[in-house]
Amino acid sequence: MDSDCIFCKIVAGELPCTRVYEDDDVLAFMDIGPIIKGHTLVIPKVHVDPLTSVPDELLATLIRIVRKIAGAQMKGLEADGINITQANGRVAGQVVPHLHFHVIPRFENDGHSWNWNARPYDSPDEMEGLASRIRSGLPMEI
Repeated sequence: MDSDCIFCKIVAGELPCTRVYEDDDVLAFMDIGPIIKGHTLVIPKVHVDPLTSVPDELLATLIRIVRKIAGAQMKGLEADGINITQANGRVAGQVVPHLHFHVIPRFENDGHSWNWNARPYDSPDEMEGLASRIRSGLPMEI
């Protein structure tokens, strides 16, 4: 536990939250500043950050719960779709440095737009060069 972490304080019961799901390893609770009402956060109970340092077994557990929350939003809220997001680092938009997934129900005409600004590569060679650099960073045992 990180005593300065707001999510660790929520897990410890020092700060309130509206729980959606909880087990020994995972807590899912309502985001207090939802993008769309029903927006749920799924976190590990242990303090871990960033995504790249999460043990495989815990990450697998988290994503299973993310999937369950998404299904529950589809069924319980009659959502038309779901967005799942996860940011690592301040530059990526991460505000709380404790691993968390946003599970966001989406509805036809909900008024939200991601404003995705896709840009092409300058050339196939540029794309291949970047792919090669990414491949060189992959661990041998995937």
